[in-house]
Amino acid sequence: MRKTIRTRFIAAGGVAAVLSLAAVTPALAGPSSGSGTRTVAAAPASQGDPRSTTTRVANFYGAYIDAIWDNEDAGSAADAKALRAFYLSPAAQKKVAAYEAEQHADGILFAQNVPVKWAVSYTGSGAGHSTALVTLTWSDGKDAQVTKVKVQSDLTTRKITDLAPVG
Repeated sequence: MRKTIRTRFIAAGGVAAVLSLAAVTPALAGPSSGSGTRTVAAAPASQGDPRSTTTRVANFYGAYIDAIWDNEDAGSAADAKALRAFYLSPAAQKKVAAYEAEQHADGILFAQNVPVKWAVSYTGSGAGHSTALVTLTWSDGKDAQVTKVKVQSDLTTRKITDLAPVG
């Protein structure tokens, strides 16, 4: 008899927890659309292939932007430096450092601030290299400023060998 009461009590507690979570989840989803219902945009699926130079460029920019976005984290500068060492060829690292010394701006983003969004698209390959176009979005809203960076990667090493602002 005691075991049955204890089992029922535990089951009732579990049901209460599930119902509480169901009540709180809509509040965590975001602002109401005005009709009393909440809408949540589905996040795009992320995927990758370690053999793809375009995926590696996307991985680099995502991790690099995350590292410098979190600049209050004591390790963020070290993380950004380690990412550069891993993803960029030695020649590209030197070119980035020269740009930064001359322009006093980040040589990966070609800016002094951090974008709020980024996207990478494949633009072609030939002569042992692949190119990608990185689109950096600097604010939210309909009139958000966008800049682009052309990134070249070596097809054998998959290292980024050149970066250049577009337009």
